[in-house]
Amino acid sequence: MDQTIALYSLPAILLVVIISKLLISSKNKRHDQTSLPPSPPSLPFIGHLHLLKEPIHRTLQTLSQQYGPIYLLSMGVRKLVVVSSPSLAEECFNKNDVVLANRPNMVAGRILNYNYTTVGAAPYGPLWRNLRRLTAVELLSTARLNSSLALRHDEVRHLVRGLFDKVSGAGSGYGEVVEMKSRLSGLSLNIVMRMVAGKRYFGSASAEEGGGGEGFQEVISEVFELSGASNPGDFLPVLRWIGYGGMEKRMWRVLAKFDAVFQGLIDERRKDKSAEQKTMIDTFLDLQKSDPQTYSDDIIKGQVMVSATAYSLCTMITAGTDTSATTIEWAMSLLLNHPNILTKARAELDDVVGNNRLVEESDYAKLPYLQNIINETLRLYPAAPLLVPHYSSEDCTIGGYHIPKGTMLMANAWAIQRDPSVWDEPTTFRPERHEGKEADAYKLLPFGMGRRSCPGTGLANRVVSLALGALIQCFEWTRVGEGLIDMSEGKGLTMPKVEPLVALCKARECMKDVLVTA
Repeated sequence: MDQTIALYSLPAILLVVIISKLLISSKNKRHDQTSLPPSPPSLPFIGHLHLLKEPIHRTLQTLSQQYGPIYLLSMGVRKLVVVSSPSLAEECFNKNDVVLANRPNMVAGRILNYNYTTVGAAPYGPLWRNLRRLTAVELLSTARLNSSLALRHDEVRHLVRGLFDKVSGAGSGYGEVVEMKSRLSGLSLNIVMRMVAGKRYFGSASAEEGGGGEGFQEVISEVFELSGASNPGDFLPVLRWIGYGGMEKRMWRVLAKFDAVFQGLIDERRKDKSAEQKTMIDTFLDLQKSDPQTYSDDIIKGQVMVSATAYSLCTMITAGTDTSATTIEWAMSLLLNHPNILTKARAELDDVVGNNRLVEESDYAKLPYLQNIINETLRLYPAAPLLVPHYSSEDCTIGGYHIPKGTMLMANAWAIQRDPSVWDEPTTFRPERHEGKEADAYKLLPFGMGRRSCPGTGLANRVVSLALGALIQCFEWTRVGEGLIDMSEGKGLTMPKVEPLVALCKARECMKDVLVTA
């Protein structure tokens, strides 16, 4: 009898247990939903993808003004949290730095970053720690940068001598019209290529022998463009399955060209190590001898892509060249629109350096106003307006909100650095605001923060300060026409100018003797 009662009672008991679990699960789900960051209304299937208009950093700033400094977006099958305040950035990259130390897996990371094996795309773990240590100690340490000082000085001399040759024959007393974007890109590319492979690639005879000059730069630009492009297939897998847009095929084609160039460089360095200094490829080839599996040729090709400023392709070649050149171009544009600041910067250079030699890296510490100009340029036009996306490996809390495991997180540096609650007159170019102040790392973060911050910051600062200082010291600069320089931002990871900088350039009389012998 008792067994019969028990038998009939069992389904009822199971039903009660199931209902109880469903109620508890529903309650927990409602709790999780209410503790998530605020979110705009979304559409089925695509979520908030339809809201993202170029330029993305401005769109995300507009959303933060409506929904607050932290909010959640549904990006197809992915979730993205955007933060737009210094306190939240500090919480992300200090308190939650380890939890957010991963990168989201994207198609570009798999294809263009040799299956996630570069320091920028590798998941947080032993491989990444080894690559980061190698980058910090062997490739971009202060000692290594000091050893390559002569080649940076040499390339800046090439830049100013080329400009002098261009404008010295100009008949007009107002100067000669010059286009700066290609010159600055060539400067940065040559600096990086000499550090990587021991040879110049732009504006020299060796360029044609090595695959290219301008042609080589086009390959680099295409890799960078694909790395920064938003691939809909990353958020809507069905588009990837049907090959929508052909982006993956294009990535494989570009990678083949890129890979061929760098395999050629590796093979060349194996045969001939005659360079003015030990190159980055030489360092990796030495490591390959003792550990060929860890330092395969593919790993080496990926690791000449160090100096992360963007997620998809974290490269010495693309990020190192594009960010430095773009920053100098923005700085020159700002100075042309504010000639009083340009005059003050030149007076500082004349006072500290004089007119008998070119400015050197060792002078930078004695040029605080030049430092302030660069900091203010990076505040208004950061090298990466949206910091490289992070990915939560565990549940965490930011700003009191629950951030589930597997969520992408992005800090809008552009919005933080123009926040009126943080900066006085946030859209005004005013270098004096940095005078005598230590930069607050979470208010001014153009190169990221925490474990995954850009390892190439030291190199970028040296290149920008040396080149900008020399351009101000050696030439008179004025705008072409009466109108201001167009300061509109274009598309891309490093926020290039919509209109490349064109200006009137004239050699300063007091610097002609130096320029003739440069």
